[in-house]
Amino acid sequence: LESITELLFIVAFALCAFNSLKIKYLGFCCQLLMMLGRIGIDDTFVMLAAWRRTSVKMSVPDRMGRMLSEAAVSVTITSVTDMISFWIGIISPFQSVRIFCIYSGFAVCFTFLWHVTFFAACVAIAGYAEQNNLHSVTCVKVSPMSKSEHRSWLYRTFCTGGVDPNDPDNPLDNKEHSLMAYFRDHMAPTLNWWPTKVVVIITFMGYIAGACYGIMGIEEGLERRKLSRSDSYSVEFYDREDFYFREFPYRIQVIISGEMNYSDPVVQAQVENLTRTFENTVYISSPLYTESWLRSFVGYIHRNQDYLNVSIDTEEDFIENLKELWLFKPNPFSLDVKFNEDGTRIIASRMLIQAVNISDTNGEKEMVRALRDICHQSPLNVSVFHPYFVFFDQFELVRPTSIQCMIIGALVMMVICFIFIPNILCCIWVALSIISIEAGVAGYMALWSVNLDSISMINLIMCIGFSVDFTAHICYAYMSSTAETPEERVKESLYALGLPIVQGASSTILAVVSLVLAGSYIFLVFFKMVFLVVFFGAMHGLFLLPVLLSLFGPGSCTSPKKKKLCEKDIPKEPSDVEKSFPHPFCIPHPSLNPISHSNFIKSKFGDTSGSLDKDLGLGTSGEDSSESSSNKSQRRLQQKEEALDERRRYEEGWRRSSSTHAVVGKPQEFQPPHLMEVYNNSGYLSDEGGRNFNRRWQRNHSHHEGRRHSPRSRSQNARYHHSRSVPGHKTRSNILCLNNEDLMCVCVIKYCSLKKEFLLEESTFSRHWQDNG
Repeated sequence: LESITELLFIVAFALCAFNSLKIKYLGFCCQLLMMLGRIGIDDTFVMLAAWRRTSVKMSVPDRMGRMLSEAAVSVTITSVTDMISFWIGIISPFQSVRIFCIYSGFAVCFTFLWHVTFFAACVAIAGYAEQNNLHSVTCVKVSPMSKSEHRSWLYRTFCTGGVDPNDPDNPLDNKEHSLMAYFRDHMAPTLNWWPTKVVVIITFMGYIAGACYGIMGIEEGLERRKLSRSDSYSVEFYDREDFYFREFPYRIQVIISGEMNYSDPVVQAQVENLTRTFENTVYISSPLYTESWLRSFVGYIHRNQDYLNVSIDTEEDFIENLKELWLFKPNPFSLDVKFNEDGTRIIASRMLIQAVNISDTNGEKEMVRALRDICHQSPLNVSVFHPYFVFFDQFELVRPTSIQCMIIGALVMMVICFIFIPNILCCIWVALSIISIEAGVAGYMALWSVNLDSISMINLIMCIGFSVDFTAHICYAYMSSTAETPEERVKESLYALGLPIVQGASSTILAVVSLVLAGSYIFLVFFKMVFLVVFFGAMHGLFLLPVLLSLFGPGSCTSPKKKKLCEKDIPKEPSDVEKSFPHPFCIPHPSLNPISHSNFIKSKFGDTSGSLDKDLGLGTSGEDSSESSSNKSQRRLQQKEEALDERRRYEEGWRRSSSTHAVVGKPQEFQPPHLMEVYNNSGYLSDEGGRNFNRRWQRNHSHHEGRRHSPRSRSQNARYHHSRSVPGHKTRSNILCLNNEDLMCVCVIKYCSLKKEFLLEESTFSRHWQDNG
């Protein structure tokens, strides 16, 4: 209901705004309602999916910030591309197309503003209701699922929700969305299987072959019967006219403008040559069907010269005899000559020629082109006219205008994607997807009995923006992923956006299905083309792009077969910084600073949570693995400098700490060697490393025996306690203990082989430190 109210308000606002600007309103602008429903519902699903990936333990402002940071980039890309694709249509020479594109472009702009303001506020209100465990319909406080296991199935299904504040991590209250998990756990592994990739690529090649076949057979033109309702009587009229009267379909007028002396034999010869040139074309019938007032009048005078005894050698005699003998009222030629106000000179005239054997719109277009070429070559100011020429002119301009708009639109879409996703490889994939989808829509619309005309041209322009939506979502999610292997990148991208793509595509198709019942060719074409672009776009986003990106995109070098080749470019000997810091996690020196226990283990490059703990959706910052080698070199140098600087500050901190706790008269080294090895050797985080550490600590124990029993000598003692395996998680946990007189911190460091990173599992503090704040 919120979405429907929102869309109706946007349409009403847009109509009022443009009426105040004196912009005409056309009937087929009613398509805006369906189009805005498609754009609006797609952005809604993306924002809701980003909200669903946030943790319920976070506050509503934090969840809103996380949601908008992930979904804002995606929503902005789709809205800006749709808006600009419509505004590109303003360059069309057809006024109807320009009016529709103006309405559509500003309506998309209003939809975007409405989503990031009003709809975001509605999500925040729903977030506060969710935080208070309020029912989504009745707004009554409900109990979580974990506390309602003894109730009936109906009660658990319709009257439970939220989480238990005393047990927020209960798995019964934090069930993962089954459909999102399906894309990650089932669909992604299927696409990562190499036989599936072969099938997808072969299917894509067949799709392109069918599109090319359809493009070669595409027909241009708009039949008159299609402009009427299917149940209108005019449809039968147009059908009978085309069946019985196509041999001599059009009576074409040839207009000669400008004051001329028609009594001059030279002028008479020019007009006669022009008439015969028209009659000699394949599109015009014989002179028998030509009505030329000049040819008839001059022939009548020459045939009856003895009887009439008149002269037409001068302009005055010519006009006088013309009016008296030929242009009398019952004669139909009286409508073919236009005199000046005084009636002394002819300022315009016309003649009628008959078209023949024009069977289709291509013949009509070729006929108009041939007749106008004759007019341009004539020394006279001549033109041809027929009421249907306005349609024939569209047939002449539709193809070049469509190609021009599609090329400009694709280039602009690439620029926009590069602005929001500054990765050249991503822009290339988006451009190829746009070309593929546009080719598919153009080819298969021809196979679906849709001609290339002004109506389908509007939809092709609209499809330029729609074709970017799904492909940009998947490309950006894949590029922003920090996973090392392409298989993991595919899983993350499909987990984040697989469900929104399916929801947006299915809801769009269901929304436009009702247009089939309208009984109008305009709405039927709109349904067919929107269905094609949404279906092809979803198939590209869900199947083709993940396969191509996993084969040729960033991270593809880390596949099992290619990883050995990539290792040749990696130096075997680690650098000094890498020796000092084999992994980016360091245990800081204990201090009395009132910091949170979760900060005792930090990462040099960010948070310690894994890639699967924090879902990387759109807008999530991450390392771009597709950067060039020069950028990687610069980044490694920068990391080395930062590590050296951190190492220097780390040693200075130990020196200051050692000088504080030193015994008077007895120098003390700034850091015990056994603790230094805890920091610098990742081997101590394994079982074997733990045993080595204990033996090393026992050997150095006598060296530090005197200081160990001193009250100020215990500040830097570290000891390895034990190592244990966590069942079912493929992890190994290690406990390190840092003791001093004021603080005792026990940190359980868990190494997860699946996530390939160190996680802080548990930390405890002494009562003395807690008492002193």
